[in-house]
Amino acid sequence: MFTLLLIYTFLFPLGHASLPLVINTWPFKNATAAAWSALQSGGTVLDAVEKGCARCEMEQCDGSVGYGGSPDESGETTLDAMIMNGDTMEVGAVADLRRIKNAIGVARAVMERTDQTLLVGESASVFAENMGFIAEDLTTNKSVNIFSQWLKGNCQPNYRKNVLPDPSKSCGPYKPRATLKQNKRARHVNTRSHDTIGMIALDQDGHIAAGTSTNGLTHKVPGRVGDSPIVGAGAYADSSAGGAAATGDGDIMMRFLPSYLAVELIRAGADPSAACKTAISRIKRHYSEFFGAIICANTTGHYGAACNKVHGFSQFHYMVSNPDSDTPVLKSVDCF
Repeated sequence: MFTLLLIYTFLFPLGHASLPLVINTWPFKNATAAAWSALQSGGTVLDAVEKGCARCEMEQCDGSVGYGGSPDESGETTLDAMIMNGDTMEVGAVADLRRIKNAIGVARAVMERTDQTLLVGESASVFAENMGFIAEDLTTNKSVNIFSQWLKGNCQPNYRKNVLPDPSKSCGPYKPRATLKQNKRARHVNTRSHDTIGMIALDQDGHIAAGTSTNGLTHKVPGRVGDSPIVGAGAYADSSAGGAAATGDGDIMMRFLPSYLAVELIRAGADPSAACKTAISRIKRHYSEFFGAIICANTTGHYGAACNKVHGFSQFHYMVSNPDSDTPVLKSVDCF
């Protein structure tokens, strides 16, 4: 596989690249601009990733990042985030975070103020409060309305299986069925239900950081954690190779560590576009209908992206800032 990728890179050589670079998933232009501004004002790549993701958290990008979106089965919004230092390989992450709007900030605090990597649930919220983060209600009128409409619709869609009453027709509480059914329920492809901001930042010297922030999957089972805060799944960074960040159906994607795979392919000589495509292909082999995309960059500033083509999702949009343009540029890639 590596040999084929090297041949691909030789036949289709890398285009122009420049540093610094900020690249993030989806058309979240203000997040890109915030990260770029941090770099231009002398901030580190960690500052850039934190500022960029925090902007999305406050602007509630697409309703899929930050407070007031993606209520779970109990109507609560919880947050997941991760940040990774590609120089030191340090990581800070939080999952199932309650009451705290600035999830990426708490993730960075985990990295810089503890020896741990991932804190979850109520304990993560208490840690955040102890670190000076303000406790606030993450519920909004919009999230309450999403939840109430879901209840009126017999809790459809949901992510239960092999339980009673029949989850395709009824709300819970659920109890386990005596026997397990092997037939799969159709997965719900909703490009709005699980959009993560994933971001990669490189400075002039090729130092790299990556991060993610999300409020997860709408109507998720309480306590569910997707790919976003998982190292190598939601994002990965290594200043000796490159960085990657993923978005989409995290429950499936996290099983394949696509961000880690992409960075290792780049290390082996693949250009970022080819690395992204191979990471997506690995998942497609097992789940041909999964919804997902990934962005990749190497330490010289070359970048790329790839996505899986499914009904309603044939092109993936992402943002790029580098010295080639005064403002963030919207890019797109055709899914395959």
